[in-house]
Amino acid sequence: MRVNVTVNGQAREADGVWEGESLLYLLRERLGLPGAKNACEQGECGSCTVYLDDVPVCACLVAAGQAEGRTVRTVEGLAGDGALHPVQQSFVDAGAVQCGFCTPGLVVAAHDLLARVPDPADEEIREALAGNLCRCTGYEKILEAVRTAAKR
Repeated sequence: MRVNVTVNGQAREADGVWEGESLLYLLRERLGLPGAKNACEQGECGSCTVYLDDVPVCACLVAAGQAEGRTVRTVEGLAGDGALHPVQQSFVDAGAVQCGFCTPGLVVAAHDLLARVPDPADEEIREALAGNLCRCTGYEKILEAVRTAAKR
């Protein structure tokens, strides 16, 4: 099957997509966008979070064929003009990037939160990031990163 999708503002096409292939596989293996991570493959960890038509989804749970004719924005698509997005930069500055496996999903989730709630309370940040698991940071640096991004 052929899938036509707009990814990070560019029309992309993938041939030979099999029926059960995930959007995550399409992005990483066929389109060469390794930002979204393949961790649990069950939608439990949030490492593969991307936007599908401006709605955050776990790319491991979306069939690649469901992206036909739609728009996907990955963590790579948040940066622009050679500079990191303020959310991405805040994660770096706060030291919230440890092994990096959870980081792309957390950045997308934080980006979505701040687009909806520009100055979130800690409880709102925690709730927005609840679907993203991190085993390295203990979450405090992640909360600090989101607070910093909100100020920027």
